[in-house]
Formats: sequence, structure tokens, C-alpha cells
Amino acid sequence: MARIAKSTAAELHQRMDAIAVVEDYIRLEKRSNGQYWGRCPFHANGQERTPSFKVDPEKKLYYCFGCQKGGSVIDFVMEMDKSGYQDAVKNLARKFGVDIVFDRGTPSGSGGEWDNKKYEAEQSRRGELNELYRRTAVTFNHFLMKKAEGKPALDYLFSRKINAEMIERFRLGYSPADRNWLYTFLQSKSYSAEFLDNSGLFSANYRGMAFFFDRLMFPIADRHGHIVAFGGRAMKNEGKDIAKYINSRENEMYVKKQVLFALDLALPEIRRTKTFYLVEGYMDAIALHQAGITNALAPCGTAFTDEQAKLMRHWAEKAVLVFDSDAAGQAAAMKSIITCRKNGLACYLVVPDANNREQLKDPAEILEKFGENTLKNILNCAIIDFEYLIIRAKSLHDISTPKGKSEAIALFFPYLDILISKTESDDCIGLIADEMRSERRVILEEYERWKRSVGSASEKPSNKEVPNTERSIQMRDELFLLTLVSVNMDLYPEFRASLEIRDIENPDAKELFIALEECFIHRESGRDALFSRIDSERLRNFVIARGMSPEFTSNTARSSTASDPKKMMEDGIKRVKVNKLRRRCSEIGAELRLLERNSGIGAGGINARSILPEDTIRELIAEKMYLDAEIRKLEGK
Repeated sequence: MARIAKSTAAELHQRMDAIAVVEDYIRLEKRSNGQYWGRCPFHANGQERTPSFKVDPEKKLYYCFGCQKGGSVIDFVMEMDKSGYQDAVKNLARKFGVDIVFDRGTPSGSGGEWDNKKYEAEQSRRGELNELYRRTAVTFNHFLMKKAEGKPALDYLFSRKINAEMIERFRLGYSPADRNWLYTFLQSKSYSAEFLDNSGLFSANYRGMAFFFDRLMFPIADRHGHIVAFGGRAMKNEGKDIAKYINSRENEMYVKKQVLFALDLALPEIRRTKTFYLVEGYMDAIALHQAGITNALAPCGTAFTDEQAKLMRHWAEKAVLVFDSDAAGQAAAMKSIITCRKNGLACYLVVPDANNREQLKDPAEILEKFGENTLKNILNCAIIDFEYLIIRAKSLHDISTPKGKSEAIALFFPYLDILISKTESDDCIGLIADEMRSERRVILEEYERWKRSVGSASEKPSNKEVPNTERSIQMRDELFLLTLVSVNMDLYPEFRASLEIRDIENPDAKELFIALEECFIHRESGRDALFSRIDSERLRNFVIARGMSPEFTSNTARSSTASDPKKMMEDGIKRVKVNKLRRRCSEIGAELRLLERNSGIGAGGINARSILPEDTIRELIAEKMYLDAEIRKLEGK
């Protein structure tokens, strides 16, 4: 895959409005110094009392003084959207009208087309498919709301207490029973037969026959709101083997295990609360939104997958499962608990009052029979996943018998296996022992036996970062100087003419020197290029934090040398050179003292000076005198 050209990244950096980009995700407040602050989306659940997240609109950097995360605005988008560099740049380029150009490397395809053309063709096709799906959704909605043949589907929605606002918000529709109608209609709108045949809307075996017919239609959108697929519910089943729900076939826009229904509508509230409600089906998700729970979403006809959990982990910290009370729903809940925990999501489950059996239904049925308020109140009955497992184990097994107790305890083992914290695991084992009237030692033995028989989880959860065990960064002269140059990269040509990397001893300063030199050699400009060449995240965040400080920038008034980066660099170079000369002077002094201490201790009692050439001593003394003079010159004495 070809890399996006540096010219594209540079143009994007110039055109991009950093504040507009960040405010797509969080609210910012402008301070008197021209800087923007907000509550960090990466820590404290976004609920800080005092904003610690700072955005510099000119440098297009962000930094949180609470959790020490920082980087360019592109880094921010990558972090928030869980995307790679290429995808982040492509999305931002579209937003700010920047044409994507790739490095002209190896041609792609037998026709010798460059990746530029391939990318443009792919984007054009995706755009045409998005527009086709949008138009099709509008057509289906027209059938639902205006056509007589769509009335049974509309009546069905109203019978389920779904209101007109939700029908409009979710762009619900009806696909006509005539399987040939849609193809003929779209051809009349100038769509080619070849394009329609490959659109995924029609049968792969019979040209022109609609894939969806006589179904209540649920458009499935990506997180940007672009329709990428459809789900369809059969309106009648005349004894035939007709699936109640079907989804679009997968294509370049739609991979079922990576997509969640209603994510585009739920994302603002998910970002705000760091929480999402997961239900089983489309109707359940719509019911929760109608009840005011706008951070609800659903898988597209599959179980909750690792890919979906990893996607949600980027915006959320907590999942609340609202599954059906039947056996299938509870089995899905068990699997989803493991999926959530394995991927770093805290997990809660809604468990209504067991004494009220009428409320132990799916959300859509609760809305239909009891109304929005009851549904909303039931969602307050969420308990943490471990408590649910206790309840589930006791309901499935008779723990008064040895066999039942053993089976109940075994239900916890997959859960224990994916807990990253040993403290949490130990606490859970203790609670299991208490609840199951068993001994902790016995549970541990059974657990270890189970692990040997099935193997431990192949993937441990990634919700907690490994604590930073690297040495702390000390701001000495060398690092101060290299940080200053990193923040003001235009000074680097003059800097490299004055110092060489062998003049630098501090390892962090050396890493910055190497990154700056690589940017210089490859003619890369801008902090994005520099940050990409700093391997240590700890050091990168250190530089970003200092870059936010007025003492390092050229934006401050230059009435005093303390705020002039060029003068600061010149003074810093002098200090580094002086420090290097002083170190050499200290080494010479140590060598001369060693010779003096060792005099007369040579082999056979021979004086050390008799075996050491006199010119070596003279050279050491002469070198020290020269270095002392250079130090006085640099210090202006």
C-alpha cells in the first residue's frame, strides 16, 4: 500500500482547523491567551471539574496535563476514531478539501495505474454506492409512509408503539413485494445494469431481482451516517422457509462483525457518558432511543464481536447489556460479558425485578406493553457482570448438591481467565467461595485444573496500560536545547551546523537529535513528521507538553532574550559546549591525579613517571590549559 505523499500531509496541516476538528469530539473553551481548553476525553471519564486538555490552534497540537497524552490533531483523530494514519488523513482531507496524493512508488494493477488513480476510483465507487443506498432508503421510506402496499408495515410499527419521530430518525422503510420493481426504477434514474448488479441490492443469481422484498427495512449506517447496508424483517411467512431477519451481503463498505446498528445516532451520547447500551435487535435499539436512551446500539444479526468491542473501547469504558430474558438472550449475555471484559470494557447487565415476570421481556416488547417510562425505569436495574454471574449460576444449578455446586463454580472460570488484575481475580474467587459455600482452596484447584484442560485465554484485555517503568525525564541543558529546537524546527539547520550528535550525552536528547536529523535529510517539515520519528511515547509527550509552554515558542514577545528561541538556542549551544569541555577537563584532572597517586607503585618499585613518556604529561597539561581558555571565551570572560 502506497504512502500518502508528504505534500498532502503538509497541505492538510496548513488548511486544517484544529479547533473545528477537536470540537467534533469534545467541547472547548477559548482562554484569553488564545489557547483552547476542554475536559480530557481520555481520562477521568470526561468529568473533570477543571479542564486539563489543551489545544494549540496554531501548532495544531493537543496535550492533557492530567494523563500526559498528547500529539498532533491527526494523532487525536486516530486515537478517538481508532483508525490508522492513512484513514485519519483521508477523512480529514475530505473534510478540508485537500486532494489526496500518494508517493509515486510501485504501480498498482496490471494496467499500470498509480495508487492515486486507484484510490480515486475506490472513493468514487464508495461515493456512488453511498448515494445509491441513500436514494434507495428514501424510496423505501416513501413506500412505507405514502404507498398502500407499505401500510401493513407502518401499522406494524405503530402497533409496536414506535412513533413517527423514530421512523424518521432511523429512516425506516418498506421494500415492495414486486422483486423487479426496484431494478427497473433505478435504471430509469440512469444507473447502469453493471453498477446495479454489483451493488448488493439484487440477487447474485437472478439479474434484476431485489434481494429485499416485502420487508420492513432498517438502513444500517456507518458512524458518519452514510448508509452502508440494510436489514430487513419479513412481513409475512406463509409456511415457507423465510428468515425473519436478513441483512445485506458484505461488501467493501459493510463487514457485519465490524458494524453496529445506530452507532451514528448513539455516538454523541456515548462520547459524553463513556457508556453504551447493547441490545440484541434493531427494534430493541429503536425502543431505547424512543425512551430517551440515545446511546443504545445493536449488532447486525450477529453476536457482539471482538471487533465491535475494540471499536467501542475507543469511545466508551462501560457496556450495559440489555438482552432478552429467554434462554438465547441469556446465552448471548454470557458470551458478551467475556467479549466486553476481554477487550477492556467494564460490563453491566439490566436484570429487572424477578418478581415481576411480565417485565422480563426484550426492550421492544416492554415499550409496546408498558410504555417508555417503564422501559427507562427498568434500565436503572443494571448490576455489574460478576453479580449477574452469581445470580445466573444459582438459577441454573442446584448448589445444595455436590454436582450442582461444581457446575455452578465452573461457570465462572472463563470469566476469571480474562481478568487482567490478579487482585480482582483473587477477590472474585473469595466471593465465589462465600456464595457457593465452598473453600477458596478447592475453587483454586478446580480453576487450575480447568485451565490445564482448555488452555488460558489467548488474548488478555487491553483496557489498562502497562505502568510506565521507564526512567523519568530530567530537563538538563542538553534536553532543554533539543526540546527547544524540536518545538522550533526552523532553527535546526543552524543548530546542526554548531553541534554534532557526539557532543550530546543525554539519551533523550540524542533521540531527539536523531529524529530531527532524519526529518532534515528526508526534507520533512512539520511536527507530525518529527513526532512520527520519535519512538518513545514518553519522550514524545514530554516534547509536546513543553511545546505548549510559551517559554519554548516563538509566539511570545521578543522584547527580552528569555522569550527569543533563537537567542535561547545560541545560549544553549554555548552551555552544551562548555559542559563538554568541562567534562574533558575533569577527565584530564583525574588522569593526572591517578598518575600522581600511582607514582612509585610500578613493577619493581619503579616510579610511574619513569615509564610514562614526559610528552604525554605535557600534552595533558597543555590540553587542559587550552580547554580552560575555550571555556573562558565561550563564557565571555
